[in-house]
Amino acid sequence: MSSPSHPIVLTSSLNGPVTAFDAVSGVPLCHFSGSRSPYHGLALVGNSFIATSHISAETSSASIHLYNWWSSTALHNFLVPEPVAPLSATLDGLYLFAGGLSGSIHALSVPSGEILASYSAHNKPVSCLKISEDGSILISGGDDGTISFVPIFQIIEASPDKSSTSLMLQRFVAHDGSVTAIDSIMAQCNSTIISSSLDCTIKIWGLLDGTKLRTVTFPCAIMGIALDQIRKEFFAAGSDGFIYKGSINAGSKKHVNQTQEFIRWAQKHDSGIVSLVMVSETNNLISASEDGKVYIWEIETGEAIMGLDNDVGSISDMVVANGMERGLNFGKKADNFYDGYSGLCRVELSRSLKDTLDIEDVLRVATKDRSRAIDMLESAISAYERLLELILKEAKKGPSSSKSGNEKHSL
Repeated sequence: MSSPSHPIVLTSSLNGPVTAFDAVSGVPLCHFSGSRSPYHGLALVGNSFIATSHISAETSSASIHLYNWWSSTALHNFLVPEPVAPLSATLDGLYLFAGGLSGSIHALSVPSGEILASYSAHNKPVSCLKISEDGSILISGGDDGTISFVPIFQIIEASPDKSSTSLMLQRFVAHDGSVTAIDSIMAQCNSTIISSSLDCTIKIWGLLDGTKLRTVTFPCAIMGIALDQIRKEFFAAGSDGFIYKGSINAGSKKHVNQTQEFIRWAQKHDSGIVSLVMVSETNNLISASEDGKVYIWEIETGEAIMGLDNDVGSISDMVVANGMERGLNFGKKADNFYDGYSGLCRVELSRSLKDTLDIEDVLRVATKDRSRAIDMLESAISAYERLLELILKEAKKGPSSSKSGNEKHSL
């Protein structure tokens, strides 16, 4: 009988390492050192990597650190043309997107770090990034209050001379303040997105045309959002330290009484909540705040059922991974896997350097195989196009031409 999966909570900080916690026991598992990560600057890259935005305290140079799950130090250091904050990666882990201070978004190949494309998405710094629920669209929010949508395949395959506006499906002004978080609900007929902002609102939009469907106003700025498993309820991270719960489809397009739109859970955080994540394995909500506190909540009762023992201090972002998907075998006791002196993951002991390098080689080969398959497909398409041209030419000659040609051949 297989062992149950253990969700792993990862938190980043402007002043400390990325810390991994066992969400079942609440104890720290390991540290990933060397990064100073800003708000929204932490992302999972497929099942193999963790990415953090980083700005050097000594040189102020900007980069992205890429970690694997078996070493406390960065495996790769991707140089980027400007300071970046928000990160988001495709589900397969092949592509990583980074939002810059200029309002541009940069697409990088993983694990090489090659910048495949850059395009201007906003007039002010990019404040958040989110890949749509079906994995096809990159949705971004900016400090200018705008939201933009770009098909991912167009970003990856964009030619250098292609304009930023030609890439975008949609771009519109969504909020009066910076957009802090975005999520999507994909459906055949009425796909929607939900966005939060420093302007103290959450808004629900039609994905295709940017039509505003609903506005919910709060008593404070909203720093993050999460949706339940069936995408019917939202949870809002308040800058006042409260979590607000509401129904996505409640009421009509008309603005209803504020008390009917959401409920407020009991306060546990003493400062603004920077991140909310729904854990599908346990159907719990996890919250992280600027003061370094992390709590796990029962969503039906709105009660905090556990606090994580964070000794790092302030938190800038949080993500949640599934331990079993990453081949990790964290036990129930932190002492088995956590070294308080070196901060290294003890799972390194069961994973040799050769294994790690072998995995990197597999990833490189997979990327090359994918490129080779695309080239073969393009060649096949070209061959079929030439064949079709020949068939059409023969068809245009007509029956008489074919008959004459047959007679000549018989002679």
